[in-house]
Amino acid sequence: MTQSSEKKQLLHLVFGGELASLDGVQFKDLSALDIVGIYPDYATALTAWRSKSQSTVDNAEMRYFIVHMHRLLDPEIK
Repeated sequence: MTQSSEKKQLLHLVFGGELASLDGVQFKDLSALDIVGIYPDYATALTAWRSKSQSTVDNAEMRYFIVHMHRLLDPEIK
């Protein structure tokens, strides 16, 4: 049972990989995607995204993304 004082989980997925082209979001190799993790809120996901993005700044084709999983799981939640 959850307590009403607990913060609501708004799950976010952080992942990335090398793009086939800088003009789109198609990945070169889906089997090589880097799944960074799933986080309970946007702020935590943003911290992880910044860290991974900064560590690959020298590779122009490498991109990381934040997916708002909570919007996929329950589209009524904003």
